[in-house]
Amino acid sequence: MLRFFNTLSGKQEEFKPLVDNSVRMYACGPTVYDYAHIGNFRTFVFVDLLRRYLKYKGYNVIHVMNITDVDDRTIQRSQAEGIELSQYTRKYTEEFLKDFHTLNIQHPEIIPRATDHIPEMVELVKRLEARGFTYASAGSVYYRISSFPDYGKLSKINLEGNVAGARVDVDSYDKADARDFVLWKARRDDEPAWDTELGVGRPGWHLECSAMSMKYLGESFDIHCGGVDLIFPHHENEIAQSEGATAKEFVRFWLHAEHLMVEGEKMSKSLGNYYTLRDILEKGYSPSAIRYLLLSVPYRQQLNFTFEGLRAAQASLERLKNFKRRLKESALEEGYNESIAEATGRAREKFESSLDDDLNTSVALAAIFELLREVNAALDSEQVKSRNRAELLELLDRFDTVLGVIGEEREEMLDSEIAALIEERHQARRARNFARADQIREMLAERGIILEDTKEGTRWRRK
Repeated sequence: MLRFFNTLSGKQEEFKPLVDNSVRMYACGPTVYDYAHIGNFRTFVFVDLLRRYLKYKGYNVIHVMNITDVDDRTIQRSQAEGIELSQYTRKYTEEFLKDFHTLNIQHPEIIPRATDHIPEMVELVKRLEARGFTYASAGSVYYRISSFPDYGKLSKINLEGNVAGARVDVDSYDKADARDFVLWKARRDDEPAWDTELGVGRPGWHLECSAMSMKYLGESFDIHCGGVDLIFPHHENEIAQSEGATAKEFVRFWLHAEHLMVEGEKMSKSLGNYYTLRDILEKGYSPSAIRYLLLSVPYRQQLNFTFEGLRAAQASLERLKNFKRRLKESALEEGYNESIAEATGRAREKFESSLDDDLNTSVALAAIFELLREVNAALDSEQVKSRNRAELLELLDRFDTVLGVIGEEREEMLDSEIAALIEERHQARRARNFARADQIREMLAERGIILEDTKEGTRWRRK
């Protein structure tokens, strides 16, 4: 029985999709104003684990992850650099998706950008206006939280200290400061803006996710997830907007990943412990080791990211890969050992029961290493038979469809082969054959080659 801790109810509940065997899931994606940091990727790896395990369990998954390409920060950064907003955010969107691929995170079925969905956002505000949830001031439109009696049901925030009529215009604000929030911002100075029925302006951040999630997943869907920092105000405001407009339950299950600490402290540029994925890769750590560490601690527990822990993750991965290699290469007798088969079955059962228990990855990994120790001992005493090998390798592959860390041994590509493919990709891009260019990038990535487009040309490196 699959169970998740639902932030909305505050308890663990059995998960069943709202409709048949199809899981409709929305995860808050990046705000593309800078490179994503390792704390962001703790959440994205958790969402990937969730997605993979739902598929492992046989569900059809429709997963939507947005790209926030218009908000206070993207506008401020693009203007500071004197770059058009779309050009600025395109760069960081591309860099984020490269990092996404590097960490072996599966692409969602749909990745919508906020700026492509302004009409849907305007329509949502109009629906809220028609139902009496909004008011206008100085060309902006605000959501009146006192009009929504259930406001605070996700975050359990106490509204007693709320000042009647107080409102907030910025996208990010004090986590204890529940105020009427802006849905549509009137244009200011030279900010990017859209001419709509609501006037010339732009959407508020909270509005974006409500509009995009309901467009692709319907007015009610199964799972919404993100980091704990989004519970209030972002997810609370999403509920108010969506349920205010539809009078239906917005989302059945809310799942939130805990914070990542670095060497026991909150990550901060001022402390010198702020790391992007590329910062850690440049120190020589492998993407699979980073991914392993990020998923090794259950998502609802704080993860203390340390370089000692990263080295231990690398060592654990080497043990797994060496075990798989030994299984493949050992000369085994024909036949079948029932005791090894029983150990294989126990490992599968423990792995699945652990992940059924709110994605308890630490216990699931323990089940794999318990099997590894048992089978290595059996290999030493020549008790593993040829049919056991096939079962064990199949089980490791099954485990890795969820974990995504072991992978397959790859033949090394020659530098000349890589250079030829990079040149072919360059010519494809010049001919605006972007499909072929993307295909070459993905093909190289599958062979462990990461491409980086720079002003000086395309660079490559091995994972």
